[in-house]
This record gives sequence, structure tokens and C-alpha cells, in this order.
Amino acid sequence: MTTYTARPIEPAALAELRAVDDAGQPCVPYTATEGGSPLRCCLRPFSEGERIALVSYAPLRRWAAGTGAEPGAYDEQGPVFIHAEECAGPEAGPEAYPFDRPGALRTLRRYDSEGRIVGGRLLEIPAEATEGFDKAFAEAFADPRVELVHVRAVEYGCFQFEVRRS
Repeated sequence: MTTYTARPIEPAALAELRAVDDAGQPCVPYTATEGGSPLRCCLRPFSEGERIALVSYAPLRRWAAGTGAEPGAYDEQGPVFIHAEECAGPEAGPEAYPFDRPGALRTLRRYDSEGRIVGGRLLEIPAEATEGFDKAFAEAFADPRVELVHVRAVEYGCFQFEVRRS
């Protein structure tokens, strides 16, 4: 069982992204011809035949809009896969963190209450992935300035999921 909660993209944001993404582009759904890439709406890989969309998402900007933070230059956007239509979201009570393939490289960026980076670390996901993520998040939240952590894939820089201070 995970110690921290991996957060998907919130339903209200997904509804907006399914119309126009954070780069101002219209959503263009399609049917997946193969599977494997991560869906940020339900935090699982998509399967062949599912209706999906690749949209531009600005996670820090959306978090800041709800908190009044001013991330300034730390605001970034990038591509993420989502279901083309509303989905049920992640399964309740995950036993593991999403996209936890041992050996994969992740960067964990730490942000303060203003949305400014206050640290980060590289994580090579160990064989005991849940324990590795738990340790990295515990290290991050030991710093009282840290409000949230964004997990990104190193290979493409893609946003994977967010963890917030409880």
C-alpha cells in the first residue's frame, strides 16, 4: 500500500482539456492502435482500441489558479494522454504508484506554496518501487516548504502524476 496519494488530473480540468488544451489547441481524439502509454486521467496505461487524446497540460498553472500562487517562469506545459471521454478515474486504494516500472528514471520536482521549485531529485525506480517512491516523497515532504511534488519521466519530460502535502 502506498503512503502518499498519486493524484490524477482532476475531472473539471479533464472536461476542459477534452475541449481545448492548455496550449489553446482543440482536443483531437483517436483510437489507440497499440497500448502502453500512461493515461493521466485514471493513472494506468491505455490499451489498444481505447479512445484517447494527446493534449497539452499545465499542471502547475492549474494548481496555482486554485491556490492563488504565482509560479512565474516555473509554469510549464507538455503532452499527456487522457481518455477522450469521461472515465471512472483511478481505482480506489492503489497498492502501488502508477507507472512504477523498475529501472525507469523519474524526476521528482518539489514546489513551495508560491509554485516555485525548492528542490528535486532523480529516482531510478528500484525493484521495490513502492518503497522507493515512499522514501523519495518522505524526503521531499520533510522540507516544510514543500507543498507538492510533480513526478515526471526523464526520457521525455512528461508529467506523470502529482503528490500533495496531506
